[in-house]
Amino acid sequence: MSASPNYSSRVAIIGAGPSGLMAAETLINRGLEVDIYDAMPSPGRKFLLAGIGGMNITHSESADCFSARYQEASPWVSAWLHQLDASALRQWVHGLGVDTFVGSSGRVFPVEMKAAPLLRAWLRRLRETGLHLHTRHRWTGWDNEQQLQFDTPGGAVRKQHAATILALGGGSWARLGSDGAWVDTLLERGIDVTQLIPANCGFISHWSPHLSERFAGKPLKQVIATVTRPDGTELSRRGECVVTSDGLEGSLIYSLSAPLREQLMNTGKAHFFLDLAPDRSQCELFKTLSIPRKGQSLASVLRKRAGLDPLKIALLHECLTPDILADPQKLAQGIKTVPVLLQGTRPLDEAISSAGGVTRVATDDRLMLNGMPGVFCAGEMLDWEAPTGGYLLTACFASGRVAGNGAADWLSAGA
Repeated sequence: MSASPNYSSRVAIIGAGPSGLMAAETLINRGLEVDIYDAMPSPGRKFLLAGIGGMNITHSESADCFSARYQEASPWVSAWLHQLDASALRQWVHGLGVDTFVGSSGRVFPVEMKAAPLLRAWLRRLRETGLHLHTRHRWTGWDNEQQLQFDTPGGAVRKQHAATILALGGGSWARLGSDGAWVDTLLERGIDVTQLIPANCGFISHWSPHLSERFAGKPLKQVIATVTRPDGTELSRRGECVVTSDGLEGSLIYSLSAPLREQLMNTGKAHFFLDLAPDRSQCELFKTLSIPRKGQSLASVLRKRAGLDPLKIALLHECLTPDILADPQKLAQGIKTVPVLLQGTRPLDEAISSAGGVTRVATDDRLMLNGMPGVFCAGEMLDWEAPTGGYLLTACFASGRVAGNGAADWLSAGA
């Protein structure tokens, strides 16, 4: 293994995603020289993928509601947001020459709806201010002299830096660089890391052949999903999801993934309820379903009187028993509370994001590892999670800002 030039006065950042790039910008703005390393041929691979369907940067809701989206990690993430909240992030995007708008859901998007123009403008500004970008550098840990080790196309190299920020992502979409390989490396160093598990993921349900073959890929629109949390309280969300050949996925399901996943971990199965007619009361449905059919099929009555589409009607047949379908009162209640049973999650690598990672107790307020002075963490490799809607990206950017400032403060204190 050959030794590389001495980088001992520079800060190393490993991972060129949103948190790593934000940490780099923060350090450069504070007068430090930065080298950023990434295993992929180009930076921001997962960031670009997230922008394919519309680059949702952040959300416009109130600060209290925004912070609550991080659930148990809310106090931790809220501290990061003090350095870069949703409003400040939007202004930062504008500073790159990218205009934004607020959609009808409150989500904030670039006007062009794409990630690529934002990333290009950001990288151009970083390079102009002196960022050293090293692609195709896969970090493999530290050597006995605490030098960073990398596998590169030219062979293995090692480098010594004044401080290091790890921004290696979680465990989903390994082909884009976030493969979770860092977990074992940190565990070997005695760092407290919880298992990476799927978040914002699809779930498995063993549909009948009829539902699976006929409706796979069809959207389930305008429904309310309700799940019971471990403490007995209910969490309800309105939105849309997609029926797959073996389950459900989409934004509505992702928003409930944490309590559903917890049920699966505790009991091996999970269930929730769907309201297929959220704009009609159970009483209204009972009255209209009680009118004699006069030769009409049940499917025709459900379509014309209850306003249900073929997929919703198929779900009723899938999830309700024949005696419920035959009784207008029970059927009205069933339409408002369709029980859905889930048997598992989709694989971690398919998830939009992952939960688990470096725990809060393993870091200080600067996001420096307590057991490794001068080593900081940022982004999805930390143990927090959030639903889609701009919350994931905002916390990644904010944690990068915190880690960057933390490393600068640590160095300026003479460490």
